[in-house]
Amino acid sequence: MLPDSPVNDDQLSFFNIVDQLDTSHPLIALGNTLDWSSLEASLSQYYSAKGRAAKPIRLMSGLLMIKQLYSLSDESVVDQWKMNPYFQVFCGEVSFQTQVPCHATELVKFRNRIGSEGVREIFSLSVKLHGKLAEERTVLVDTTVQEKAITYPTDRLLSEK
Repeated sequence: MLPDSPVNDDQLSFFNIVDQLDTSHPLIALGNTLDWSSLEASLSQYYSAKGRAAKPIRLMSGLLMIKQLYSLSDESVVDQWKMNPYFQVFCGEVSFQTQVPCHATELVKFRNRIGSEGVREIFSLSVKLHGKLAEERTVLVDTTVQEKAITYPTDRLLSEK
C-alpha cells in the first residue's frame, strides 16, 4: 500500500524545517527542481493497494539519490539522514525527524521492488534535469597499459639465490 508523501500531509508542525534552512543549499535547490510527482506516478505501479503501508516513494528514491551523490552505504545514508536536516528536506520532510526513516535493509527491498526499470526512471530524472548538458560529444578513455615490476620465481632465479 502506498502512503502519501510527507509533503502532502496536512498535519501542521510547530517547527517547520524548510523555513529554517538555507534555500540556496544544493540539495534543497535540487529537491525543488526535480519532478517528484512524475517519479511517484511512474514508480507507483510497483506497489499494491493491499497490505501494510510502505515508505513513501520520495523518501526511498531520495535516499537512493543521496547515497549515490555522497558515495554512502545503505547504513550510513540512513544514519546521516537522521542528523542532516538538508537530507530530510530533500526527501520531502517538512518537520525535523529524530528517528531513522527506515532500516537500511528496506533500501535493498526498495531497489529489488522497482528493479532495473525503476532505477532507470530515477536516473532519467537527472538526465531530464540537465537536458543536453548530460550528453557529451566525445568520451575520453585512457587505455594505457603499464607493466608492473614483478619478478616471478623461476628455476633460474631460485638457483641464483
